[in-house]
Amino acid sequence: MDVSLNIAAGGCASRVFLMMKRVLLLLLITGICVPMEVVFGQAAANGNGTSVSSSSSSPRPSVANIGSLFTFDSVIGRAAGPAIAAAVDDVNSDPTVLPGTRLNLISHNTNCSGFLGTVEALQLMENSVVAVIGPQSSGIAHIISHVVNELHVPLLSFAATDPTLSALQYPYFLRTTQNDYFQMYAIADLVTYYGWREVIAIFVDDDCGRSGISILGDALAKKRAKITYKAALTSGAPRSQVSDLLLEVNQMESRVYVVHVNPDSGLSVFSVAKSLHMMTKGYVWIATDWLPSVLDSLQPYDTDTMNLLQGVVSLRHHNPETDLKRSFMSRWSNLNHKKSIGASGFNSYALYAYDTVWLAARALDVFLNEGGNLSHSTDPKLSDTKGSAMNLASLRVFDGGQQFLQTLLRMNFSGLSGKIQFDLDKNLVRPAYDVLNIGGTGSRRIGYWSNYSGLSTISPEVLYTKPQNNSSSNQHLSSVIWPGETLLVPRGWVFPENGKPLRIAVPNRISYQQFVAKDKNPPGARGYCIDVFEAAINLLPYPVPRTYMLHGDGKRNPVYNEIVQAVAQDRYDAAVGDVTIVTNRTKIVDFTQPFMESGLVVVAPVKEQKSSPWAFLKPFTIQMWLVTGAFFLFVGAVVWILEHRMNGDFRGPPSQQITTIFWFSFSTMFFSHRENTVSTLGRFVLIIWLFVVLIINSSYTASLTSILTVQQLTSRIEGIDSLVSSNEPIGIQDGSFARNYLMDELNIAGSRLVILKSQQEYSTALQLGPKNGGVAAIVDELPYIELFLSSTNCKFRTVGQEFTKSGWGFAFQRDSPLAVDLSTAILQLSENGDLQKIYNKWLTHGDCMEQINEIDDSRLSLNSFWGLFLICGISCFIALTTFCCKVIFQFRRFTPEGGEEAEVDEIQPGRPRRSLHSTSFKHLIDFVDRKEADIKHMLKRSSNIKRQASPSSDVQANSPA
Repeated sequence: MDVSLNIAAGGCASRVFLMMKRVLLLLLITGICVPMEVVFGQAAANGNGTSVSSSSSSPRPSVANIGSLFTFDSVIGRAAGPAIAAAVDDVNSDPTVLPGTRLNLISHNTNCSGFLGTVEALQLMENSVVAVIGPQSSGIAHIISHVVNELHVPLLSFAATDPTLSALQYPYFLRTTQNDYFQMYAIADLVTYYGWREVIAIFVDDDCGRSGISILGDALAKKRAKITYKAALTSGAPRSQVSDLLLEVNQMESRVYVVHVNPDSGLSVFSVAKSLHMMTKGYVWIATDWLPSVLDSLQPYDTDTMNLLQGVVSLRHHNPETDLKRSFMSRWSNLNHKKSIGASGFNSYALYAYDTVWLAARALDVFLNEGGNLSHSTDPKLSDTKGSAMNLASLRVFDGGQQFLQTLLRMNFSGLSGKIQFDLDKNLVRPAYDVLNIGGTGSRRIGYWSNYSGLSTISPEVLYTKPQNNSSSNQHLSSVIWPGETLLVPRGWVFPENGKPLRIAVPNRISYQQFVAKDKNPPGARGYCIDVFEAAINLLPYPVPRTYMLHGDGKRNPVYNEIVQAVAQDRYDAAVGDVTIVTNRTKIVDFTQPFMESGLVVVAPVKEQKSSPWAFLKPFTIQMWLVTGAFFLFVGAVVWILEHRMNGDFRGPPSQQITTIFWFSFSTMFFSHRENTVSTLGRFVLIIWLFVVLIINSSYTASLTSILTVQQLTSRIEGIDSLVSSNEPIGIQDGSFARNYLMDELNIAGSRLVILKSQQEYSTALQLGPKNGGVAAIVDELPYIELFLSSTNCKFRTVGQEFTKSGWGFAFQRDSPLAVDLSTAILQLSENGDLQKIYNKWLTHGDCMEQINEIDDSRLSLNSFWGLFLICGISCFIALTTFCCKVIFQFRRFTPEGGEEAEVDEIQPGRPRRSLHSTSFKHLIDFVDRKEADIKHMLKRSSNIKRQASPSSDVQANSPA
């Protein structure tokens, strides 16, 4: 069924004409100086029995007037009207709510017009209402809110979803449905969930449409996405205008459309889109809650209508399934007041309208119980009309309006639509939506959204009982059947067939043309970078028309920062070439995945190092030589101490013993020591030391062999640090980012930098050197240097390490989806080996990329051997400690007990015997210097003497005195 906007517009126009006649009649009546209360006052009194005078009402009035404002003949109005009437009947029949007081409903039709809606609102206010249910239009709500602000009458809207109505400017406006603020954040989560970054918004250009799309833009920005185009429709737009608008957006890159229009005319958008073949594969249509409202009111679904909507994703107010809701649904078709309408008008707004009446009734009951009254008084500002024909004195101010408003805000109960409770921003708590996928002959729910947990396949009521978790890994939806009956998620972006070709900037290089250069043949450029880009483009599932545009005069290399800046300024759509990805460039453009690794290196002249007569000293550092020599002497001394008492090779005159220590120490270097070790401790130390010597000899031999046999190249420049610390000129490539890097990051004066335009200038400048007008070294990116060195016969080498890490990528304007798609294509080229094949086609590997390192870096230092020396030192310490303990034990055996004199004279004849206290350190040294055999002999003799003396002493003790 082709739903036309003109039918609805025509019906609305006829109603406007009728209401205009009523307005003219009203103005004629007000023109006669007859007080309005004379005309309407009697009717009001007869209708409800409530006086409109300024006197106080009774505490429990018999009747309380409430008004309703909405468009009767509309998608929302056909659902809200019966629901409001049913709610009033249910309240009046419930003895527990407002006992003794009957709600009197006064309904006015706004007829799709802000002007007529305002007139109807003024007429409604003359009936001394205490609350107004409605309106359904956000635009009318903006106007009426100023009226209720003045008259202190709460305005309870069940369908005005404009987020700006929550502003402090409208204190008496209270929304009893969901705020579009949350719906737009739900759509932003949907867009992020499927990985899209750009959307086109199609909306009605009114207060609700503009505010909703503005919130959507803010929500998408927080997700690093955006609205690329806002396609606005006028209210009641004809089919031709809708067609022109969709033709325009169809020429744009984005294929994700968010439709936020009015329910009465929204289907015309999809009808036109269907005729333009925009409901096919590759398109994404997301509709706000207006679409389910239309479909729910059309049940059973019309086949022609459903054919327009295949694959659309939409949001619907989430209303929990409760017994109260099911009971209301079962009686919907039997409502007495729906005889002329039928049962087809139901949608979720009926639930909110029903709950709104109950909210007003419950709050009014609490208000009266707390001593409030329904009195109205005259506003002096309205009485003084200054001669105007409009009699505004008939409008009365609700005296208890502020108190009643606060009562409404603190209400808390469960209704048909769910929990009715307001937060600090006067929004309903726990906002939630069903996520629907329309297809076949109906719609199916693929998940839920709530501000508590985001997207989920579990109902919000279950998630409210669990800890909050909004992480991206916790977002889930069921599968979607997209337009074109495909389960594959659309990429959301295509290059339109009728779009303009991409303007691609290509550097017009004069050096290193293997990477990128001008070509006389199509497509106008060639080189390694061009081949990589073309190969990546061919992997995309959609065509990309493109035009290569050379940047540069062809006399010198272009400045690459200027190329990137031109892309950011929309002079080009992309830049393809050897463009380095650096920080300041990523701030203004988007780069693809790097297709070549890069980084700055230093190139300097090198020369072969001449052989030196002292080359044998180079394997070890000075520190290593000193520590090794000290350990040779230390170990020799330890072995001498351990062997001196029992090994004749280590005895003799002092001069001979010193010679023995030196000879034994250094002869172990060649394992040629002639002295044998006989003590256990001496052998223990010697074995460990010989192991250390073996490691040191092997390392020394290997290092010396390398020094004498491998070609040694040297350069005055050791790396970037030595280059920066000097004052010599530095060569850089023309147009390279290296100039800014050296000046800004390394603080090198610009006067030291020499611009070189070609590979020949590279070679000449390095050969001349800094003293003859050349340069000391060249700083450039690694890919250029590899190509340069491959043609120089290894006269130059890189020195030091690569001191920056970066890469080459293709530059696009910010948020371009092509950057993401090409990154995926580049990774695919790398994985399947095509990237290496392109590299081998254009570039060659040189044999001169070996870096020149300092000789000191290859010399063996103490750091490599301190563990061995530590083990050897610990072994010597243990052996010496054991030896000392043994000697002290032997020496104490010669010491007399109980003050008696020891037989030291046996050890040193001719000397008087001394006690232990008079024993000097010299005697200890003399004792240690004795041979081990003599000590053992003396110990044995001393033991025998003591045994012989013991019996004679016993005989003397037993003899008589």
